[in-house]
Amino acid sequence: MIRVEDLPAAHPGRRLLTGRTPFFAAPGEPRCSYCAYVPRSWTPEARMPVLVAVHGTGRNVGALREGLIPFADRHDLIVVTPLFPVGIDDPDDVHNYKTLDAHGIRFDLVLLEILEQVRVRWNARVDTVLLSGHSGGGQFAHRFLYLHPERLAAVAVSAPGGVTLLDRSLGWPAGIGDTRQRFGITVDPTAVARVPVLLVVGADDDGRADLAAMGESGHSRPERLDRLAEDLTRHGTAVRHVMVPGVGHSAAGTQPPIVDFFTGLLAE
Repeated sequence: MIRVEDLPAAHPGRRLLTGRTPFFAAPGEPRCSYCAYVPRSWTPEARMPVLVAVHGTGRNVGALREGLIPFADRHDLIVVTPLFPVGIDDPDDVHNYKTLDAHGIRFDLVLLEILEQVRVRWNARVDTVLLSGHSGGGQFAHRFLYLHPERLAAVAVSAPGGVTLLDRSLGWPAGIGDTRQRFGITVDPTAVARVPVLLVVGADDDGRADLAAMGESGHSRPERLDRLAEDLTRHGTAVRHVMVPGVGHSAAGTQPPIVDFFTGLLAE
């Protein structure tokens, strides 16, 4: 794999591998992929930090990356946007990545392999990263936090349709009672509590009809997020909980509080 620092300054590969990059196949699971935004200010000595932004069910990765470019340029960080496609082994499966494992794929490990490639290619800092996700990506993000808290500097969870509680009496994905058998990892709420968390949802994002159509009838998205906030707080996590007035189920609508949250942490 070519490292950007190995290319001469005038080499066209430098232009291809900075700014808006193409999509790359994920190293261990080529059915998944990722693209990145690398500020033109990149130098190998900078060892830029990384923000991972995970898409929702619609997989609108391009718009997700585009919306974070100003933030990346202001703070000299690399944005990585994975793509976990619909239809892996089941042509109608739109949910696969949300619970971190499906069809024999560990999507959390796919992301860790992507981050290792990002480290090598751009000499990036990936020991800990910022992680955000909207809707299905919000489901992925807080579950990834439970399994890999040591890899995260902060997490922003936007409008998930389902949540996992730190409850050992419930099996995954409702709770964490069987994560040792399922993932080989015992969730440590104390380690989870060391990671700052933003929970954000649009005030108009009820979502009951959509969730009922997917077999998830009952609580609205704000109510589900309230449950998650209460559970994380009870286990010692510093949670910032934001409801955005006038916003429905919109990644763009909940992005400003996410940018503000990460900006404050980077300033610290």
